[in-house]
Amino acid sequence: MPKRVLTGTVVSDKGDKTVVVRVERKVKHPLYGKIIRRSKKYHAHDEANAYHEGETVRIEETAPISKLKTWKVIERVDTHKSPEQAA
Repeated sequence: MPKRVLTGTVVSDKGDKTVVVRVERKVKHPLYGKIIRRSKKYHAHDEANAYHEGETVRIEETAPISKLKTWKVIERVDTHKSPEQAA
């Protein structure tokens, strides 16, 4: 089974070797049809303490590292690229 990969924003980097990442998704309200945002927080392993609050990162599912951590940070997503550079 492939590992899930999610993209989110680091909301806390206070723990040692741990970051908390908020992943947002947009869903349609079942009755009213309006698109609403839902978010969930994941504790992810950051071995080098390299990621800080406000950065956008990609996280990957792993075997459990601790009670709360079952994700690890793969890479930083560069959100400041222009469309020409991204293509």
